[in-house]
Amino acid sequence: MKIGIIGANGKAGSLIMQEALDRGHTVTAIVRNPEKLKTDKVTVIQKDIFDLKTSDLDSFDVIVNTFNAPFGKEQLHAEAGRVLIRQLSGVPTTRLVIVGSGGSLYTDESKTKRVSETKGFPQQFIDTAFQMRTNLENLKQTNDLNWVYMSPSGFFDPDGDRTGRYETGSDVLLINSSGKSYTSYADFAIALVDEIEKPQHINERFTVVSDSD
Repeated sequence: MKIGIIGANGKAGSLIMQEALDRGHTVTAIVRNPEKLKTDKVTVIQKDIFDLKTSDLDSFDVIVNTFNAPFGKEQLHAEAGRVLIRQLSGVPTTRLVIVGSGGSLYTDESKTKRVSETKGFPQQFIDTAFQMRTNLENLKQTNDLNWVYMSPSGFFDPDGDRTGRYETGSDVLLINSSGKSYTSYADFAIALVDEIEKPQHINERFTVVSDSD
């Protein structure tokens, strides 16, 4: 498949890129700074997410958005999401896959409280969780876009092991077999490429929890 990855030189993006390459997919890195890429085995589109046009995106089977706004500019998460919605609406042959926040997940099946509303949620990530939740709500309001929004459950660990063992759910925080709510970036990348290859979630959000060795 032809996969374009926005932010392919970031922590999550680089692992997703490598996972897709290892499985034989044709990958294009959509980045502002191609010199930061960790591989030369991809085609590059050097462009800011806010400058992307439909013509940059509509030749791909899948566009993966791993854009991460800097602290103090969290509103860019929702703004970037709206750019992609606008450019890919009416393009059913290109699927938009969003690496989203786990902060908007519900704490339990009653769905009365979100993770970002709990007492222990880190203050510095509250605005990010809100803006990424706005992105999800905007996606739900579309009717001519092919999308999926993926949320890691619990601690999203950039240095965690690649176990290949994960479970999925819908809108409620998941707990792994060790009793932890935890997702490694590496296992999240596996789950994401699995979803690309065999779609199970159409125009909806789902969450991933992974094992912790």
